[in-house]
Amino acid sequence: MQKNMHFKVILTILTLALLAGCTGIGPGTVTRDRFDYVNAISNSWKKQMLLNLVKMRYVDAPVFMEVSSIISQYAIEGQVSLGGTLSDSVFGDSQTVGGSGKYTDRPTITYSPLVGEKFTRSLMTPIPVRAFLSLIQAEFPADFMFRICVQTINGVDNRFGGKLLGRSAHPDFYRLIAAMRRIQQAGGLGMRIKPIGEIKATVMFFRKEYSGDMAEDIKTVGQILGLKPDAQEFRVMYGAYPANDQEIAMLTRSMLQIIVELASYIDVPAKDVQEGRVAPTFVDENVSGIPPLIRIHSDASRPDDAFVAIQYRDNWFYIDDTDLDSKRMFSFLMMLFSLTETGAQTGAPIVTVPTN
Repeated sequence: MQKNMHFKVILTILTLALLAGCTGIGPGTVTRDRFDYVNAISNSWKKQMLLNLVKMRYVDAPVFMEVSSIISQYAIEGQVSLGGTLSDSVFGDSQTVGGSGKYTDRPTITYSPLVGEKFTRSLMTPIPVRAFLSLIQAEFPADFMFRICVQTINGVDNRFGGKLLGRSAHPDFYRLIAAMRRIQQAGGLGMRIKPIGEIKATVMFFRKEYSGDMAEDIKTVGQILGLKPDAQEFRVMYGAYPANDQEIAMLTRSMLQIIVELASYIDVPAKDVQEGRVAPTFVDENVSGIPPLIRIHSDASRPDDAFVAIQYRDNWFYIDDTDLDSKRMFSFLMMLFSLTETGAQTGAPIVTVPTN
């Protein structure tokens, strides 16, 4: 009888343990999966962007792959078997306990290359003027934005480091964007959408009341761009040259042009330049005391402390993790992709995680 009771106790304990293990595993995977996939996609995106910058520097074709969907399936299966035999024989009673379990993880990741119309829309379409001005209105530094996103404003050219169309900036370009930055910092620069006839035009204006320093900067901007001195607002449009002195025409860059420009700052090995594998670094003759937009270094060995690093040919190319300006520029470059998406939206990557 005592042995029979002992067997019942064991059976009860195992049954309760089995029931306790039947709780869902889904909630416990949410935090882990979300952050693991975010980190993995972020790191791969940074490496892909840096790789394409380097490839463009070496006149190689860029290739972009998007993660369009992630499906991760988990399954946990368990089985417990119990058995027992009671006997009055000389050998006494006997019990058997058995168990089995299985854990399955089946991630399925779908990649979508940027080709055809999607490539053209994302990389070759100029950044919309309205989106560019919205970023300035949101307090992104005006000089930073103009250096990156604008090729020409009212005929005043920005620097371009591409090998085929490489050119130095207009002597007044850096003076212009420095004045724009000071006006912005003083709160004297604004943009709005204004109906003009049947269209909604983007208008840039200067504050009516301003101090002596701001007055000098506004005068400088007006003289360089050829604006009407007593006008308070100016229509902003896409183009190289304005139609009149109350219009500001600017050619914004496409993502491909921005990538080519940033790639021109890459520090390439002297050996590759000597062998004709890559063009020498472009030097802007009109730059004096202007820091580069980004610093991307190269080394034969893998760097120890890098924000992002990739290997191309026989060298490592990387951004130093202590270089805040370059890190900021690189992160902003990736953000700009969303501004050039003007077609139908396909939606962000979808993560589906069945956890039965």
